[in-house]
Amino acid sequence: MSAPATIARAECAVGEVALRSRGPHTELIVNGAFVMDTVDVSTEVALATHALERHLDPRRVLVGGLGLGFTARAVLDDPRVEQATIVEIASPLIEWAGAGMLPAAGLDDERLTLRAGDVAEVLAQTLGEWDLILLDVDNGPGFLVRDANAALYAEAGLAAAARALRRGGILAIWSSHRSPELLAALEVLASAQSPSAVDSGTVEEVIHPIEREGRAFEYAVYLLVMWPCPRLRPPTSPLLPYLTFSSVCYRSTGCAEN
Repeated sequence: MSAPATIARAECAVGEVALRSRGPHTELIVNGAFVMDTVDVSTEVALATHALERHLDPRRVLVGGLGLGFTARAVLDDPRVEQATIVEIASPLIEWAGAGMLPAAGLDDERLTLRAGDVAEVLAQTLGEWDLILLDVDNGPGFLVRDANAALYAEAGLAAAARALRRGGILAIWSSHRSPELLAALEVLASAQSPSAVDSGTVEEVIHPIEREGRAFEYAVYLLVMWPCPRLRPPTSPLLPYLTFSSVCYRSTGCAEN
């Protein structure tokens, strides 16, 4: 493996953020810890496409976490999207995106707003505003980039995200691992059994088997699909409890479309 070379480095609210090149690939490092790279960006793209394909009219999209820009680019590739707001707590990434230094292309789209800040604060301040909310601020709830992000995956944080959705909206969360705890928390929220009750809906766990450097991983996208049903376009029948195709596994729980 070739030695990394630093492209850019800066200090910000979360500490040191660095872009590095390693051979043909770009890496994002936060406080010395690996966050992501361009070796395989399929699941960053899938975070967007899984949500987009389930919604009939995804006009307004909120993304928590800019990263290397591939989720944002996948959102903008859908012509139905009229506004995409990306909230990134590591402000240097926004500056580097503006300078064209991130590997994802097309981040100068006029529909895109890049906003420095904490997505948890944005969720707490909005009500019924977003068709899709996509969260990729950590390597999943079990591998946090910063400890404060744990609140996003707790009952109150998930309920705040659900309240920020429009009727029929979708919350999607990326994880570098299976998270039974997150799945269970979303199922409680979907069934409106929580004290922070919201409209009932359905929950999906989509598993992506990935191989990197000879090692096998199971990345996951968790989706809370809010009802009413007419705004939604599920790719598979929610009546089928477990489907496997194209090396992607779907587990769906909750309401069935009438």
